[in-house]
Amino acid sequence: MPNLPLAAISLTEVEITRFFFAIVALMGMAHFFGSLFARLKMPRVIGEIAGGLILGPTVLGAISSGAYEWIFEGFDGEDKLLAMASEFGLVLLMFMSGMEIKARFAKEDRKIAFPLLAGATLLPFIIGAAAPRVFDFEPYMGPNGNLSSLTIIIGIAVAITSIPVISKIFLDLGIMRTRFARICLTVATVEDIALWGLLAVAISLSKSADPSFYDVIKTPVITLIFFIVAMVVIPRLLNGICRTPARNVVENRPVRLALLTCFGMVAVSELLGVKEMFGALLAGMAMTRLPHDVVEVVRTKVKAFALVFFTPIYFAIVGLKLDLLKSFDPMFFLGFFLFCCVVKSLATAVAGRLTTGDWLSTANLAAALNTRGGPGIVLASVAFDAGIIDERFFITMVLTAVVTSLFAGVWFRYVLNRGWPLLRVRGETLGDDSDPDADSSSADDADAPLAPVTSLTSRMKEPVR
Repeated sequence: MPNLPLAAISLTEVEITRFFFAIVALMGMAHFFGSLFARLKMPRVIGEIAGGLILGPTVLGAISSGAYEWIFEGFDGEDKLLAMASEFGLVLLMFMSGMEIKARFAKEDRKIAFPLLAGATLLPFIIGAAAPRVFDFEPYMGPNGNLSSLTIIIGIAVAITSIPVISKIFLDLGIMRTRFARICLTVATVEDIALWGLLAVAISLSKSADPSFYDVIKTPVITLIFFIVAMVVIPRLLNGICRTPARNVVENRPVRLALLTCFGMVAVSELLGVKEMFGALLAGMAMTRLPHDVVEVVRTKVKAFALVFFTPIYFAIVGLKLDLLKSFDPMFFLGFFLFCCVVKSLATAVAGRLTTGDWLSTANLAAALNTRGGPGIVLASVAFDAGIIDERFFITMVLTAVVTSLFAGVWFRYVLNRGWPLLRVRGETLGDDSDPDADSSSADDADAPLAPVTSLTSRMKEPVR
C-alpha cells in the first residue's frame, strides 16, 4: 500500500455506518443465539457461530445476496476491518485462556493423568500426523499449505480438547469439584499448551512453499525458547515492577499493565515468526504469577469487556465464513469426523483402561477429552486464515468441533441421570478426597469427596458426587 496521509485513508460517513451496522448485526445475533443455546444447555460458543452462520452466505446470502453484500461487502476494505475485530477477539480469547491455565497434577492423580497425556494426546497426534501418508489431503489444502504444515494441523485436530466447553459442562452438571473433572481439565490444559505451540510452528512453516530442513528445525526451537523466556523472564519482570516506584501501575492500573503485556507479547511473537495467538496465551500465563488479588482484578475486568464484545464477534465471524451451500463436502466431513473421534476415543480408552481398570470410567474420559469446542474452532479458523486448509476442510473442522461438544453434554447428563459414577479406579476406595481449592467454610464441600472413586469389587450403586 502506498504511503498516504491519514485523511486519505479515513472512512467516509457511509462506510462508517455500514461497518457499524455489520458489527451490530454480528454482535446482536451472537448474543441472541448464544443466550438461546445456553438456555438449551448447549455451549454458548456454538450459538454465537450459529448467529454468524445465519448472517452469512448460507442463509442471508442465499435468501438475499443484495442484503448480505450491503452489510458485509459494502465498501473496499470492510472485510479487513471485520478481520481486525476478529483478531482482537482471538488475542483476548487466548489471553483469557492463558490466565485460566492450571497445569499442575495433584499427587494422587499422576498415575492416571500421565498415561492419559500419552494415550489421549501424543498417540492421537502421531496417528493424525501420519494420516496424510495414507489419505490424499492435497485437494483440501489451502493456497499456502504444504505437507509439513498440513501434517501438524491434522495431528492437532485429532488430539485437541476444549477446556472451556468441558468446564462449562462440568459446571452446569455440578461436577466441577470432582476428581474426574480435575484430572480431565489438567490433562486438557497441558495438552493444549503443547498443541498451541505446534500450531505456531505449523503457521510458520506455511510461509514457505517448500520449507527446508533448517526451517523445520528453526521454528520449533524459536517457539520453545519463546515459551521458556515468557514463563521465566516475563513473570520476574512483572513482579520486579512491584518493587519499584512504578508499582502503582500494578496495584492501581493492573488491567492496563495486562493489556500492554498481552499486546507486547503478540507483537514480539509476530516478529519472531510465531503465531500471535501463542504470544497472547503465554502473556495470560505470565500474568498469573502476579499477586492473587491483582490476577483476580485482571481476570474479572478483561472478561467483562472481552466476553461482551470481542469473543462473540470472533465466533460470529467464524460462522459468517461458513458457506455450507457451496463448500460443504458431506463425505469428507463424515470420514474426517469418524477418524478424529475413533482415534481419540480408542487412544484414550487404552490409557483409561490401563489406569482405571473400569470401562465406564474409560468411556467417561473418552467423552470428555473428545470434546473439541472452541479450541477446535480456533484451530480451524487460524489454519484457514493462514491458507493451510481450504474452505471445505475449514467447514469440516468447525462442524467436527461443534458435534463433539454437543455429544459430551448429552453423554454426561445420561451418566448422571442413571446414577453412575464418573470415575472408579481399581484398588481405590471412596474416601475423603477434599478439594484443596474449595471454600473451607462450606460444610457440604468439605465433607463431600472429590470424586466417586470406588473399588470395582463393590456391587453397590455408588452415589454421584
